[in-house]
Amino acid sequence: MGIDPGLRNLGWGVIDVSGSRISHIANGVCHGTGEDLGDRLLALFDALTDVVARFAPDTAAVEQTFVNKDGAGTLKLGQARGIAMLVPARAGLSVGEYAPNTIKKTVVGVGHADKRQIDHMVRLQLPGVEIAGPDAADALAIALCHAHHARAGDRLAQAVGRVRA
Repeated sequence: MGIDPGLRNLGWGVIDVSGSRISHIANGVCHGTGEDLGDRLLALFDALTDVVARFAPDTAAVEQTFVNKDGAGTLKLGQARGIAMLVPARAGLSVGEYAPNTIKKTVVGVGHADKRQIDHMVRLQLPGVEIAGPDAADALAIALCHAHHARAGDRLAQAVGRVRA
């Protein structure tokens, strides 16, 4: 499962990995509703908890927060990221974290790809997918990144195991 944190729109995407085959399961957007920050965070928590319960993923990944010029905005995004990490952790899942450039480089091949390029490459890697919006496309990209990095980690662990045997 990939999660793209946001206070108003938190994207999520669930994929299935079977060997080298990756397929789309579902994607969507949780909305942080209400004027009060606490209300928005609670709405995100409840909605994401429902998604995790419905699809029962094995693992999750979240985009790391980048610090921008607006410190207050970065801090608020960090709170939404906390929800994005807490919900899967509370469900007993391991949670991977990836920098935005790592996600883009893994999925698109370029570290500074724009949203249009991410959407295009997600559609190529998950044929026939209907994407619920840019935040869901980003979440699917995060899930794809996590799947590719997990496979690489598995290959490394197997190679180390063969050397030690």
